[in-house]
Amino acid sequence: MRLEPIANPTLARTLGFPVIALALTVLAGSLLAMLAGANPFATLGLILKGAAGSRFALLETLNRATPLIFTGLAVAVAFRAKLWNIGAEAQLYAGAVMAVLLGTGALGWPSGLLLPAMAGAAMLAGALVLLGPALLKVRFGVDEVVTTLLFNFVVLLFVSMLLEGPLKDPMGMGWPQSSRLIPEARLPRIVEGLRLHWGFALALISALVVWVIQSRTTLGYEMRAVGQNRQAAEFAGIPVGRVILKTALLSGGLAALAGFSEVAGLKGNLTLDISPGFGYTGIIVAMLALLNPLGVVVSAIFVAGVFVGADSMSRAAGVPTYIANIMLATALLTMVPAIALTRFRVRRG
Repeated sequence: MRLEPIANPTLARTLGFPVIALALTVLAGSLLAMLAGANPFATLGLILKGAAGSRFALLETLNRATPLIFTGLAVAVAFRAKLWNIGAEAQLYAGAVMAVLLGTGALGWPSGLLLPAMAGAAMLAGALVLLGPALLKVRFGVDEVVTTLLFNFVVLLFVSMLLEGPLKDPMGMGWPQSSRLIPEARLPRIVEGLRLHWGFALALISALVVWVIQSRTTLGYEMRAVGQNRQAAEFAGIPVGRVILKTALLSGGLAALAGFSEVAGLKGNLTLDISPGFGYTGIIVAMLALLNPLGVVVSAIFVAGVFVGADSMSRAAGVPTYIANIMLATALLTMVPAIALTRFRVRRG
């Protein structure tokens, strides 16, 4: 069995396979709702209503999508060059720590200078967290899947130590949390009175910048070349090791922006549960988008909508929110092959 590229896929093929994948995802959610004793059609309607049925619901979905865009971009950038970054969670927390260190009033800068400094410091911290595994891969051939995954636990334990020690809020009544950011260090709300903040706009700009880098720059060409065939890239004179290190710096910095936006835009301080797995979910987001930076935005909004809608559905219908996790897993397992089959046909022999 082999895959043969299709020069001009038909409209039916282009739309048919993704529609089948979406139908299978809906079917999986419906069956689970039935097993839970709920009406499957009503349950799916509640998910849609909870995700986009009102202005408040839609803005909550976009707010939930913000960190997923950053972590999805981080994964997409790294995977494009076959740098398997499984440590976006660690890079997110590194960015959050830097946001707290600079945003609690130590500098005394106005917001016009403080917010860019916080974002830049967060990106630097995230980049350095991924630089270590990238150097081990380039110099010694160490598997970055293992090192980046283990860094998630190392960084989380380090953050726990900070929140029980140097960063602990003296007014926090003993809870492991940092002091709150000063007003100048907070990202303003896009809509007054609601939680959506300007971190979402920063995420959209980041997606556009990454798309330009990947499609219009020499670095983007080198990243694609290294990802498609490392040996051929070396033979062509591309400095593979240097490209991997640059990719690591960009990927780690993007993931750290998720931590910065959550602290400065939403939470206002740092806690151990600031991320309910945004770094890991970013892998799903990137894969659903087929590593396309602009597709990451759409994918992140879809994933966020499923989670937000499932939370609303659970309260209204008494159905467990774990249905959302299974729907996303089904979407990943069906949509990625479906999109591949729109551009390739299976041949025997």
